[in-house]
Amino acid sequence: MIKIPQKLKDQIWWMIISVDYDYSRITIADHEINDGTLTLWLEDKQDFKNSLDECLQVDMPAKEFAKVIRAENLNSYEGTKIHPKKNFIYKTRIEINEPVRWYQEDASPVEQQWAREAVLKTILTQLVETEVADVVSW
Repeated sequence: MIKIPQKLKDQIWWMIISVDYDYSRITIADHEINDGTLTLWLEDKQDFKNSLDECLQVDMPAKEFAKVIRAENLNSYEGTKIHPKKNFIYKTRIEINEPVRWYQEDASPVEQQWAREAVLKTILTQLVETEVADVVSW
């Protein structure tokens, strides 16, 4: 689970309401990763903004971004290894690189886009599932 501050939750809910609960309308207008933070600027596909100042800015610690990359298995592949002492072969996930380094150094532009979209999907899914669960549990 990604830690989402309450203020950001409220802002994302307003965005969800503004797109009439059509999550596919929410898109990433731009992105930036530096100083241990991933920044995404979100906007409505049907209401493009003239500047990033008009978009919803989502800042996420790189540690949280790494969790999403690892959970989606974006920085690894299924392969086989040989046990160093017992000499048997086994299937395992082989990590290409640490998640954030993989994103910055190894991932193609398409894979980087997949990682950013996975973050957006994770945030929206988590927000809707936890908030709806809270309302239903009344």
